[in-house]
Amino acid sequence: MRVPSFVIPALALGQGITAQLDTRGEAQKVLASGSRDKWLGGLDPNAVTTGIREDAQSPVACAACEAILLQLKLVASRGDDFFVDVLTELCKRSGVEDDDVCAGSVALEGPIIANRLRGISIGSRTSRLACVAFMGLCSYPEVEPYNVSFPSPKPRSERPRPSGLKPLHVVHFSDIHIDPLYVEGANANCSKPICCRPYTDADKPGNTDFPAGPNGEHTCDAPVSLEESMYAAIRDKVPDAAFSIFTGDIVDHAVWDTSQLQNTLDIADAYSRMANAGMLVYGTAGNHEASPANSFPPTSAKNDSQWLYDLLSSAWSPWIGPRAADTTKEFGAYSVRYPGGIGIGKLRVISLSTNLYYAHNYWLYEEPMETDPSGQLAWLVGELDAAEREGERVYIIGHMPMGSRDAFHDGSNYFDQIVNRYSATIAAMFFGHTHFDEFQLSYADYGNRSHSNALVVSYVAPSMTPTSGHPAFRVYTVDPITFGVLDATTYIANTSAPSFYTKPKWTKYYSAKEAYGHLVATREGQKLLGEQDELTPAFWHNVTEAFEKNMTAFDEYYARRRRGWVVGRCDGGCRNAEICKLRAARAQDNCMSPGFRLSDTGKSKNRPEAGVEEEECGGSVVRGTLSTTALDLKMLKAFGEIVVHGDLDI
Repeated sequence: MRVPSFVIPALALGQGITAQLDTRGEAQKVLASGSRDKWLGGLDPNAVTTGIREDAQSPVACAACEAILLQLKLVASRGDDFFVDVLTELCKRSGVEDDDVCAGSVALEGPIIANRLRGISIGSRTSRLACVAFMGLCSYPEVEPYNVSFPSPKPRSERPRPSGLKPLHVVHFSDIHIDPLYVEGANANCSKPICCRPYTDADKPGNTDFPAGPNGEHTCDAPVSLEESMYAAIRDKVPDAAFSIFTGDIVDHAVWDTSQLQNTLDIADAYSRMANAGMLVYGTAGNHEASPANSFPPTSAKNDSQWLYDLLSSAWSPWIGPRAADTTKEFGAYSVRYPGGIGIGKLRVISLSTNLYYAHNYWLYEEPMETDPSGQLAWLVGELDAAEREGERVYIIGHMPMGSRDAFHDGSNYFDQIVNRYSATIAAMFFGHTHFDEFQLSYADYGNRSHSNALVVSYVAPSMTPTSGHPAFRVYTVDPITFGVLDATTYIANTSAPSFYTKPKWTKYYSAKEAYGHLVATREGQKLLGEQDELTPAFWHNVTEAFEKNMTAFDEYYARRRRGWVVGRCDGGCRNAEICKLRAARAQDNCMSPGFRLSDTGKSKNRPEAGVEEEECGGSVVRGTLSTTALDLKMLKAFGEIVVHGDLDI
C-alpha cells in the first residue's frame, strides 16, 4: 500500500528542480533535514548506502534508486556528451574496470541510456524497471496484464509418442565468443574483462608469467583454433548430423572496443567457417552481435540496426532460403521448414530475437513499455498456428532463455502464454546465453508445478568459450517423426588435459539419459527409459524432484553446469533457487532477485567468469558503475558533487 509521497527538491547542475517521488513504508527513515542544498533531494547518503546493503529490493533501496535516477535524468538533459563524461568519471573513480574499459564502454552505451532517461517519468513503472536494470535495486513490478490473442482455440491433443524409427542427430552449440585479437603467449592474467591480448608491453608474449596457450584460457575468449577444433570434432563424433542449432554470441566480451565494422567482420568470418565445415546451421542473434553490445532497437525506435539484420540475413540465406532471409531483415527472426527427406517428419524451425525481451537492451525502456516490441510475438503466433494446421512439429530457438534472470517478466509471460497454447506443436526449445549446461521447464500451472502439467523443455546449451567451464557442445538424439529429444549428450574439450595445449581432444562428458534416467526410475518405481523413449517435460520435472531428495544427484548436476570446472558449493537456499530456476521457463517464477551480489573483494567486476554465479552474459559497464556508486558512500557523495557543480575535476 502506498503512503503519502514526499517531495525531493533536487538541486542539480546549478538549477533548482522540484519533483514528486512516491515512497513506500519505511523509505521515509532515510530522509535528512530536507534542506534544498542536499543534492540527493533530502535523502541522507549514508542512510541510502546502508539501506541498500541491507536489502537491495526494499522500499528504502527503491526510493534511493529513483532519487539517483532523477539525478541521472537531469545529467542526461545536458546532452549525451556530458552524460558520457559524468558516467565515465564515475566508472574510473569506482575502479569497477580499467580506465580505458570505462571510457570505451560508456561512450558506446551511455548515449542510449541518456536517450531513454530523457523520456522516463520518475516514479513510473518504467523507472522502476530501469532501477532493476541499471542498479540492481527495487523489486520487479507485477506483470502488466495482457492476454495474447490466438486465431483458434487450443485443441485437445497431447505430445505424440516416439515413432520407434532410427533417430536423427542434431548438434547444438552456443556462445562461441571468438576473439580475433587473441595472441598466443600474451598475458592470461590481466585486469580486463578478457585477457590473452597484448594490451601493454608487459602483456606481450615473452613478458608475462602467465602466457596464453594456443587454444584458449579460462580468463579469455576463444581463439579461432578452438572454434575450428570443435567443428572438426562435430564432423568426427556426429558425421550423420541432420543439422546444427547455433544459439548466438559470436563476438567477444571486449564490450568497450566494439564497432560495426569489426563486428561485421567477426560475424561474417564465423558463419563462413561454419559453412566451410559443411554444416547446415540454423542460427539466432546473440546480444553481443550488436554494436554497442545488447543494442537491438525495436522497430518503433527508428534507430539503425539494419546493418546487423542485413548481415545475418545474408549469412543465413544459404541455409534458410530467400523467404526466411527476408523476414530476418525485418527484426532478426525467421521461420523455415527443415527439408528432411524420405521417412522424415515435418519440422519447422522458428528463430526468435530474444534480445527484444532482454533487460539490458536499453532501447526498450520507454513510456509506456511496448507490449510486443517489433510485433514479434504476433508474428510467432501466426507461424505456430500455421504449423499446427499443417501438422508440423516446431523447434523454437533463441539466444536468451525466456525464464532467465535477464528477461523482462512481461515479455516472458506473454511468450509463455504462446508456448502454453501451442505446447502440442512445440517439440522443444533451444537457447544459450547463460554459458551453463542447463534446462528450463514450461508449465500449464506455475502455481502447482508437477510432472502432469509440465509442457515444454527448454534446452540451454553450455558455451564453447571457456570463461565458465570447459568448452562444450551438445548432440541431441531425435525421433525422426515427432522430433522429440530422446537423449542429450554433452561433449567437452578438457582444458586441463595435456593434449589441450597442442590439439584439443573432445570427449563425451555425459548423456542425460544415462545420468538422470535411473533417478526417475528409482523414484517412480518405473523401468529405465529405453533408447527410443523421449526425455519428456514430465521426465525433466521428475529429475528436479530427484534433485530435491538426493543431494548427491543435485551436486552432480551442479558440477555439470560448469563441465566440472571451479564448481563451488550450492546447498540450502542456493539449491532451492537452482531447482526453482529449472522449473521456470517463465521469468517471473524463477526465484531470482534482481539485486547484485558483492564479490569477495567488495567490488562487482563485469568479467564473464566473475563471482556472481547468477550473472549472465550481459557485460554492461554502466550497470556495474551505477550499482557500485549506489553502494559506496564516497562514490555517492562524489556523484553528488559532480551533478551539483557540473565539474568533473572535483
